[in-house]
Amino acid sequence: MTTILFVEDSRNLAQMVIRDLESNGYHVQHAADGAAALRMFQQSIPDLVILDWMLPKLDGLEVLRCIRQSSAVPVLMLTARREETDRVIGLEVGADDYLTKPFGMRELVARVRALLRRIDNVRSIVAADRDPGNSPFSLGTLYLDPPAYAARWGDVPLDLTRTEFDLLCLLARNPGRTFSRSYLLETVWGETYISGDRSVDNAILRLRKKLGALGESVETVWGIGYRFHLLEKDK
Repeated sequence: MTTILFVEDSRNLAQMVIRDLESNGYHVQHAADGAAALRMFQQSIPDLVILDWMLPKLDGLEVLRCIRQSSAVPVLMLTARREETDRVIGLEVGADDYLTKPFGMRELVARVRALLRRIDNVRSIVAADRDPGNSPFSLGTLYLDPPAYAARWGDVPLDLTRTEFDLLCLLARNPGRTFSRSYLLETVWGETYISGDRSVDNAILRLRKKLGALGESVETVWGIGYRFHLLEKDK
């Protein structure tokens, strides 16, 4: 059953929202203040968080900042603030959606369903990208054999670690597609990206060095991440 952490200090509103969410088949955990919300989140990560902005002890934005340090769980912000700048702040801090008070329960449930569908779609894409496949494939002079974890450029074998091979395999299977650092970290390493983490950048540097001249095909997309673009001479 899908678990939702609902963080709201208004008792009447909390009771109404919990009742409607549970009637739609969701399991709801409720926290009445920001500090309690973080404790509950750390004990058991939910599938989705509905987070009020104005909370006692720790406001919603601070709770959101703490969550985003370690998790990409979808977060729907609730607030009575109607200024555009307030909505922008919430989204920039890491909220996935924003709903102003007062709101209708049908709209809240619809937004919850939309967020969960979006996450399911992302998980499906990640699962597909994590699967290296069972068939060898070639891209120009580059040859990759996922079951054997073997790579070759022309007649030259490439001595790659498993992580480097998975990274090259993902990039080469999707030439021209740009991958963000956070997506690569989640897909190849199975970890959540934290700002300042250089794991992906360092792995790319090592991969480029091992690829030699072919390393030029692993392009940096500034401000976003990396993509594989086979140069004409390597086709």
